[in-house]
Amino acid sequence: MPAPQPVASGNGRASRAAEPAHHGASTLRHDILVALRRSGATSPEHLANALGASRTGVLQQLRSLQTAGLVDRRTVRHGVGRPRHFYDVTPDAQVAFPSNYDGLAAGLLAAIGVVGGDELVAQVFDARRRLIAEQVKERLAERLPADAPLAAKVDELAVIQDEQGYLSSVFIGADGAFRLRQCNCAIFGIAALSSSPCEAELAMFSEVLGADVVRESHIASGDRNCTFRIAGQRET
Repeated sequence: MPAPQPVASGNGRASRAAEPAHHGASTLRHDILVALRRSGATSPEHLANALGASRTGVLQQLRSLQTAGLVDRRTVRHGVGRPRHFYDVTPDAQVAFPSNYDGLAAGLLAAIGVVGGDELVAQVFDARRRLIAEQVKERLAERLPADAPLAAKVDELAVIQDEQGYLSSVFIGADGAFRLRQCNCAIFGIAALSSSPCEAELAMFSEVLGADVVRESHIASGDRNCTFRIAGQRET
């Protein structure tokens, strides 16, 4: 599920009023999540006052966030009178807040290099390649017959890579060979620092397809996409 994204705005309601309605709702949802993260369980009235929004608008967004599983509601009773409702973020709401996984990965990569140099970095990515290759082989075995042609394997590999965020597709080049094109590098922050992940990816493609794979373009080298030429299946 896509996470609510921060929207650049001015200070308060005036800037939101000039935006399209759906844009303003997205901004209000984000503001509500941030306020709940900072303050903890809060009533709709307090949120409306803090955000300069209407109680009705806040309640509408809270219900939407609750349906999405990003906030939950608890009821508090204080003697006689109507109970009060308080809302708070759920663990699933973490997807809506900033993260620094690229920074963590880059830091780990640097630390591995300090401990064991480029050789250890290459060994780590080779171990990762073997793990991913086994997962991909299991997926291919589940989806395809044992004697599946190369075309079917390439298509399924493209689906797998697309699911991982690589914006993958398959086409046949002028030379009649398959091409796997990836229009996004899902690990660009790491690929820009070391050639090991890209080398491991290339080796993994060749292993799981049982074919000769050559990289023809490379995002980390400045190309628009990563394209791989996949030749006929190797003899076994």
